[in-house]
Amino acid sequence: MLNINIFREKKMIAVIGSNMVDLITYTHTMPKEGETLEAPDFKLGCGGKGANQAVAAAKLGSNVMMLTKVGDDVFADNTIRNLESFGIETKYVEKVKGTSSGVAPIFVNPSSSNSILIIKGANNYLLPEDIDRAAEDLKRCKLIVLQLEIKLETVYHAIEFGNKHGIQILLNPAPALKNLDINYACKCDFFVPNESELEIMTGMAINSIDNVRKAAKTLINKGLKNIIVTLGQQGSLWMTQDSELHVPAPRVNAVDTSGAGDAFIGCFSHYYVNIGDIETAMRKASLYAAYSVMGKGTQASYPSIEKFHDFLQLHE
Repeated sequence: MLNINIFREKKMIAVIGSNMVDLITYTHTMPKEGETLEAPDFKLGCGGKGANQAVAAAKLGSNVMMLTKVGDDVFADNTIRNLESFGIETKYVEKVKGTSSGVAPIFVNPSSSNSILIIKGANNYLLPEDIDRAAEDLKRCKLIVLQLEIKLETVYHAIEFGNKHGIQILLNPAPALKNLDINYACKCDFFVPNESELEIMTGMAINSIDNVRKAAKTLINKGLKNIIVTLGQQGSLWMTQDSELHVPAPRVNAVDTSGAGDAFIGCFSHYYVNIGDIETAMRKASLYAAYSVMGKGTQASYPSIEKFHDFLQLHE
């Protein structure tokens, strides 16, 4: 009989990044300074860009390992259990004494758009030496996925590690940082910002697809290999020095857009690692992100592979 553990021992995707506890408030309107308003609903969930992306890929069937830090508070064990419940390898998910876990208060308005604050907490303690300690396991990965909710020095070290060992790198520059070194971004195989992150990085107005193209092209001209800009309900745009592809998103009834970009990246990573085709991975990712906005929360709104296959039959 075939031993499936042989496959599970082969780590396919490594997510080096953040975890957060999502504190999601659904509100009719944001209060003014000094004002107190009643909000109609609240959800508590596990989130953080790194953890979200890891969970999305794992729900689709990828083997995922995660490097992250949690605090020593009431949220820590729940975060670890949550990752493990999706089959994510948590060997390198470690507690930091005397520190809170990361939290993210999220405010969702009636149009399903969101505003987010993040308190990094223990995420600030994920350091380059943590990557070095995980080196032997990381070398078995096909893709390293990174975001910017951890220290830049750790992100840069992970990029260098991937380049040294022939591991492809996907960098999601979120939250956007103007001081992100473009030279490190150019060492990544995929650079995946959303519209607002692209605007912050380039200083260019992003109010149309044409302007997205122009802004993305300025980064391509600086040496990026592949830039994929996520455009919400307008889909996504992939550009290289020689080619361009716009993948539309299906029309759905959006309830909560929190974590949709992470759903896209996790799904893209899964399909790219497994089939090696960027266009197909983008099309699947656009559909996966669309599914996610029809439910409340972040990870809770991500479909399993079975539910996603049913959705694909209706939209592909």
